[in-house]
Amino acid sequence: MTHQVENANLNLFQASVEQAPDAIIFADRSGAIRVWNSGAETVFGYSADEMQGCNLDVIIPERLRSAHWQGFHRAIDTGLTKYDNRVLTTRSVHKNGSKLYVDMSFGLVRDATGVVIGALAVARDCTVRHLKEKA
Repeated sequence: MTHQVENANLNLFQASVEQAPDAIIFADRSGAIRVWNSGAETVFGYSADEMQGCNLDVIIPERLRSAHWQGFHRAIDTGLTKYDNRVLTTRSVHKNGSKLYVDMSFGLVRDATGVVIGALAVARDCTVRHLKEKA
């Protein structure tokens, strides 16, 4: 019976992540994408199949990549994120080449022993709001 409950909980978590309206992205320690939900497909235009195993550069504007990777590797190595418990509005890129503004929150994912196994980002397209605020 316990095995059935564990499977039901796992299925519930998988369904929740997959069906969340916001983009949910998990990248492993090397920066390879391992989770890319339907919200991420909507926000960024790439399917989960296209993104599986790719690195995050495809959605990061070229001029921001160096700073992104410095922060990513520092967080993975130290177990601390600069933007913990904060939402950051940042630039991103859609598959079609259009520029986006996204509200993103970040966190580290740890295994059962506390070792950081990757990073989690939750994002929402805020381009329309951000451009209205700037105008």
